[in-house]
This record gives sequence, structure tokens and C-alpha cells, in this order.
Amino acid sequence: MLEDPLEDAQHPAESLDHPDAPPRARRWARRAMAGERWIARVLRTGAVMSGGMFVASLALELLPRDESVHVAIDLLRKGAASMLLVTPVARLAMAGTLLGLRGEWRYTAIAAGVLGLLALAVGAGFHA
Repeated sequence: MLEDPLEDAQHPAESLDHPDAPPRARRWARRAMAGERWIARVLRTGAVMSGGMFVASLALELLPRDESVHVAIDLLRKGAASMLLVTPVARLAMAGTLLGLRGEWRYTAIAAGVLGLLALAVGAGFHA
């Protein structure tokens, strides 16, 4: 049965954010929001660090051509590309862990399965 949003407005005590809501429900809502914030931090940090590494490699292009400059540019660009690839994997690991802490075992198993398949694919790629 679908819930009526107007009914929630009439019964504010049932809202999870309302001070009269049961403490257990408020605690669960706070934990869920904290988990989403951690996932957002992981994604944001990965994107910002990767972007910073790309910008730093572009700045190094302005320096005189030297072997050490080429090596630094190459390392920064490879590191930035790797960071872009690893960030979603870290997000998946974080989400799976947080789901497990909340007791949502089905989604934790799915996240673990996806991580396992990614590890298998990477392992197969190294042996090819």
C-alpha cells in the first residue's frame, strides 16, 4: 500500500527527524546519513585528488624539457588515472561495509560478489 505524504505531515511524531520519534529510529536515521556522508567523502576525495594530480601534470608541462620532468608528468598522470579507477571500487567497499553494519546482508553479499568479480578480472588481466 502506498503511503500518503499528507498523512506524515499530520503525524509528525512518526517522522524520524522529529524529537518525539523513538530513539532507536532516530539513531538508525543518523547512522544512515553518516554512512551516506562517508560515501560522498570517498567519492569527493578521489575526484579532487585525481583532478589535482592532472592539473599538477599540466603545470609541469610548462617546465623546461628534462628526463625528470617527463618521469614526474608520467607518474602524475598514471596516478590520477589509477585514482579515478580505484575511487568507485573504494565506494563499493565502503557501501558494502556500511550495509553490513546496518544488517542488510543481502546487499553486503552483492557488494562482496561484485568486488570479488573485479578482483578476479584484475587477476586474470595480470596473467594474460
